Amino acid sequence: MQPKPEDYDYDLDRALSSIVGVRTTIPADAFTADTLGTERAGHGVIIRNDGLVLTIGYLVTEAETVWLTLAGGRVVPGHVLGYDQETGFGLVQALARIDVPALKLGVSSKAKVGDHVIVAGAGGRQNAVAARIVAKQEFAGYWEYLLDEAIFTAPSHPHWGGTGLIGPAGELLGIGSLQVQQGGSEGNKQSAIDINMVVPIDLLKPVLDDLATIGRPNKSPRPWLGVFAAEVGDRIVIAGMSRRGPASKSSLRVGDIVMSVAGQDVRGLPTFFRNVWALGSAGAPVPLTINRNGRTMDVTVQSGDRRKFLRGPVLH
Repeated sequence: MQPKPEDYDYDLDRALSSIVGVRTTIPADAFTADTLGTERAGHGVIIRNDGLVLTIGYLVTEAETVWLTLAGGRVVPGHVLGYDQETGFGLVQALARIDVPALKLGVSSKAKVGDHVIVAGAGGRQNAVAARIVAKQEFAGYWEYLLDEAIFTAPSHPHWGGTGLIGPAGELLGIGSLQVQQGGSEGNKQSAIDINMVVPIDLLKPVLDDLATIGRPNKSPRPWLGVFAAEVGDRIVIAGMSRRGPASKSSLRVGDIVMSVAGQDVRGLPTFFRNVWALGSAGAPVPLTINRNGRTMDVTVQSGDRRKFLRGPVLH
């Protein structure tokens, strides 16, 4: 599945040299330490000649130290500039001269299902996968995350976090976020294959300058409940809650079925999240109608700003 230089009209090895390793450590008492761990590793992409690295935000959220591994094995320190909770992108600035070419940003909206692409991790061709785009569609994550149109690629890269999605012209089309399964069938049997979910690069462009200068998008944050929500059929079940999050301080309970938000019926995760976000900015009360053990009742969660629960970037 490794890409071969002769199959591409651009300098493959030069493009792959823009992919770096990202390794971070997070304090044990950080808000995300329990769910994401205190040691995280993945990849990032150099997108500017001054050493600006784009990665997936969960690798660098609340990071105390950041190390970047360049092509050739050189390791340099990095500083987290910011991360965007809505898109999932994170930005890191290399704190040393790196002399590595930046990968130009492409236009992900022009990418088509069936296009041949590369999903690249740090380490050159041996850590890259020749893939194709198998879908472009809505994606909802149980942690209150929603993309109107994510990119899905196959075969899956086994170490997907922060990988660079390189398009047919050697341009950056997105950043790898997750491994998910796509259903299929073989004869009379149902089967599923692993695919990568990639955050489209077009989502970065409106927020890039803000992330690089103030560490976050310059707009009001969305209401955040601090729940882990699961779809059962088309109903939403509260499968868990963030410790110290807004929902944990309310009368909401694990196992509750969410029937409506502010009187608006809820069917599926996208509707649930959009109904919550439509109530205003972070801090807005979120009235829920839930079913608990066969009884219908009303619960109000005082939403919060997710960023205020997180440690800010450590200054160097």
